Amino acid sequence: MRVYGRTDIGRVRQSNQDAFVCGTLSDTALFAVVCDGMGGANGGNIASAIAAKVTAERLVENYRDTMTMESVHNILESAVSAANAEIYDTALADPTLHGMGTTMVVAVVCGDQVCVAHVGDSRAYSLTRKERRIEQVTTDHSVVQEMIEGGKLTPAQAKNHPRKHFITRALGVEETVECDFTVFPYPENGMLLLCTDGLTNMVDTDEINIIAYSSGKDEIADRLIAAANMSGGSDNITVAVILPDTRKDGRNG
Repeated sequence: MRVYGRTDIGRVRQSNQDAFVCGTLSDTALFAVVCDGMGGANGGNIASAIAAKVTAERLVENYRDTMTMESVHNILESAVSAANAEIYDTALADPTLHGMGTTMVVAVVCGDQVCVAHVGDSRAYSLTRKERRIEQVTTDHSVVQEMIEGGKLTPAQAKNHPRKHFITRALGVEETVECDFTVFPYPENGMLLLCTDGLTNMVDTDEINIIAYSSGKDEIADRLIAAANMSGGSDNITVAVILPDTRKDGRNG
């Protein structure tokens, strides 16, 4: 397995408030963390950097190959809490950072199992090679998602809704945060993709799938970012990709 990520400022923003960290935990385990800071000049970039750094450090320090997926879940839960506390305390200590926060999505792959944790509207997707299928494995913590679930909006209507950027959960805004977790099998010969909404607001899911499977393994993130920028690049864009080393380095591989 291998993991890598890319981030880009986009075509509109004056600074990049996203952050990511990717790394290995052992010969059979690796991880990726993707964050999208909120607060603009009031520390969005600081919040996302703290979240990515603290989460990655906790994973590297505590992961062991002998762990069950339940134990991995517990490590992630602890890491999210630690990141939330550090962002919250940092904002309390500096009034200019009041209100800063960040979304986060993190995936840990252990052999053939995956554990994903997320807060906010940064997403994880599972792409299955055989069927060329893409599946969103996270559910946005957002106002429009709640409206969809309540039957007030269709997914198509949500794409252009004026409140589509309003999230209902973020790290660092409150003393505690509720995080969602999911465990599932790694997609056979497929890949995992983590991203901020700078990608998903600009590139629809079907196009993400087409680009991912028509690119060489080292091109996926760059081509997705390029597609988002071609569509307007209205936000920062961050993409992390986890895929087998054995995936052919060629299109349709």
